[in-house]
Amino acid sequence: MIIDNCIQGGEHWTNLRCGNPGASNFSKIVTSTGKISSTRGAFLNTMAGEILLGAKEESFSNADMQRGIDLEPDARNLFEMIKGVEVKEVGLCYQNELRLFHVSPDGLIKGQKKGLEIKCPKLGTHVGYLAKGKMPTTYVCQVQGSLMCTGYESWFFMSYFPGLKPFILEVQRDEKLIKILQEEIDKFCADLKLLVKKLT
Repeated sequence: MIIDNCIQGGEHWTNLRCGNPGASNFSKIVTSTGKISSTRGAFLNTMAGEILLGAKEESFSNADMQRGIDLEPDARNLFEMIKGVEVKEVGLCYQNELRLFHVSPDGLIKGQKKGLEIKCPKLGTHVGYLAKGKMPTTYVCQVQGSLMCTGYESWFFMSYFPGLKPFILEVQRDEKLIKILQEEIDKFCADLKLLVKKLT
C-alpha cells in the first residue's frame, strides 16, 4: 500500500482524485451482491471526462453533506476515546505504485491494520443504523473496497449523531466480494485507459 499524506479537501487531494476511482464510488462499478452496477457506464464516462478535462467534475454539495464534514472531527475523537486508540489522518491510500484507484479513509488506526469510515447522517438514518445493528448495504462496497486497497484486516464503520449513542461496527474482510471487486475494478481501469486513448 502507498499512502499520500495530503490534506483531505485540499487542492492537491482534489487533483489526485481526478479521473481516479475511489472506494466511495466502487458501488457505481459493482453492487454489494457482486453484480455489475447499472451505473458503471455512466461512471466510466465521467472518469474519462475528468482525465480529458484535467479537473474534477463539480460535485453536488448540500447542508447535510457539509454538516457531516463539520462533525467528522468530533466523531473521530469520540471513536478514539471509546476504543482507546489513536487514529491517524491521511489523504489517500493506493493499493500499489500504479495508483489506478484509491481509498480516502477517515482514519487509520495507529499500530493496527485497521481503518475507519465515519458517517454523520440525519437523525432518523442514524437511529435506523442503531436499530438494525448491521452494516448498511449502501456502504458495503466502500468498506470492502477500502480493505481491498489497503490489505488491512478489518475496517470500522461509525455512524455519529451528537447526543446519541454512536453506532460502531468492526467489519471483517469478505474475501469473496473483495475478489470480485478486484477483478471488476481492474477491468474498469483498463476500460478507462482505452476510452481515454480513443477520445484523445
